Amino acid sequence: MGWILVTNDDGWDSPALVPLARALGALEEVRTVVPDRERSWISKAITRFEEVSVERADREGCAMWRTTGCPADCAQIGIHALFDTLPDVVVSGINVGYNHGLAFLMSSGTVGGATEGWIAGLPAVACSTGVSEGHAEWARAAQEAGARHGWERAAAVCADVVATVLARGIPGDADLLSVNLPWGSGPETPREITELGRVGYDQVFQETAPGRYAHRFEGFSRRGDASLARSDLIATRRGVVAVTPVRLPSSADVSTADREAFER
Repeated sequence: MGWILVTNDDGWDSPALVPLARALGALEEVRTVVPDRERSWISKAITRFEEVSVERADREGCAMWRTTGCPADCAQIGIHALFDTLPDVVVSGINVGYNHGLAFLMSSGTVGGATEGWIAGLPAVACSTGVSEGHAEWARAAQEAGARHGWERAAAVCADVVATVLARGIPGDADLLSVNLPWGSGPETPREITELGRVGYDQVFQETAPGRYAHRFEGFSRRGDASLARSDLIATRRGVVAVTPVRLPSSADVSTADREAFER
């Protein structure tokens, strides 16, 4: 029997971690390698000039390893360094907050951990949950003990998607799956295959003192094709679990005119 590698970008004490590990444990053995603190908005960063420390730090009977690295570091170390065999699938999440739309997907440490799985030639699934309005208030409440049932429901959905991946692989010619669940979703919640909304966001950094800026992202204003009928954004706003097969960056087709303009 194989095993599943779990990582995340919310860190070792994420409220989603134990529910996800337990739900996936019904499928295969689970080994969890995660950052020792939150590493959001870090995409697929790999630690280059520092050593990454790893220690065993189980939670609630779940096998876990805690590192000083980024999510992609955790996936890389979990895949190649800690264990004698490769995992059957890499699962990253469940993120506290949506990672839908192209700009957020590219910024996400959760997706970065899954991407490292694809780089290793493994099926990979990134899971995120959130709300369309009032993210800050919801995120605080989601850390409380009373939110545990919500995380268990979300984990059951993610485990069911992963079971399908184990049985069938990643659909189409995609490289990984990005799953975005409206908070409160459970196994009975409708799911749809969606498209990645090609949207962005506006200002992220706010000036705190002359010449000093801090990450103060306060809204989800977007530009681009947010009205795409089959997009992950629209699906979650409708209360549907968005299952998005993602192709990682690849070259684009160009017209003859563009080829003549750029080639020399």
